Amino acid sequence: MINREVSVKNIKFGKNHPLVLIAGPCAIESEKLCLEAARRIKDIAAKFSMPYVFKSSYDKANRLSIDSFRGPGIEKGLDILHKVKQTLKVPVLSDVHNQNDIRLAAQVLDIIQIPAFLSRQTDIVVEAAKTGKVVNIKKGQFLAPWDILPIIKKAESTGNRKIIITERGVSFGYNNLVTDFRSLKIMRDFGYPVIYDATHSVQLPGGKGVSSGGQREFVQGLSRAAVAFGCDGLFLEVHAHPDKAPCDGPNMISFQELEKLLKAVRSIEEVID
Repeated sequence: MINREVSVKNIKFGKNHPLVLIAGPCAIESEKLCLEAARRIKDIAAKFSMPYVFKSSYDKANRLSIDSFRGPGIEKGLDILHKVKQTLKVPVLSDVHNQNDIRLAAQVLDIIQIPAFLSRQTDIVVEAAKTGKVVNIKKGQFLAPWDILPIIKKAESTGNRKIIITERGVSFGYNNLVTDFRSLKIMRDFGYPVIYDATHSVQLPGGKGVSSGGQREFVQGLSRAAVAFGCDGLFLEVHAHPDKAPCDGPNMISFQELEKLLKAVRSIEEVID
């Protein structure tokens, strides 16, 4: 089995490198809130010597309702992400939802994310990989873990080997998801780093009628289990006031919860090392 190392700036995913944290609010609400969140999360991650990538979406185009909050859009959103990147000196990640956005997004993003709902969209995967940027492919909640291999091949067809895979739970029943941790090993055996998205894994899609519900009380336990089982990083949506967030609030965690979580998973990581 090839165990590839994927680098973003001075951060290394995979092999025997430390667990990486990808975290931030679900969607960009304002420049001020993004800078505040990135600063707080960076400081918390530094307490546990954990490499950090800031995540927030400039456009949540896959919301259930036409009235759902989507974010500021690509131009303003990328300006805000660039400000975060330059001010706090952290890599930034956001998701793309159509081919036309990819070239512009690649001018700012360090990691281009393929959303779970679009993970089988060949043209988007290939176009993102053609940029030469690191591509984070979120496994669709409708896919078995071995289904990710043909998608990896799509990205590799461009010559790009800077690929990471994210597990975010699998459809279990009406408005529910479940995590099968066997998927972490199955996908890691394809040779690329695998991230566990603990906050989307506790989402209840459509659970509130026209918006998602969530069970954030399970984020801590699932994160600990994923690190113990074996993953290369954690993906967590974090907000100053999750219950007031305009999207994904029920499955996001607070800064205080993040600190407790990182303390726990860092201890587990030290034991299994």
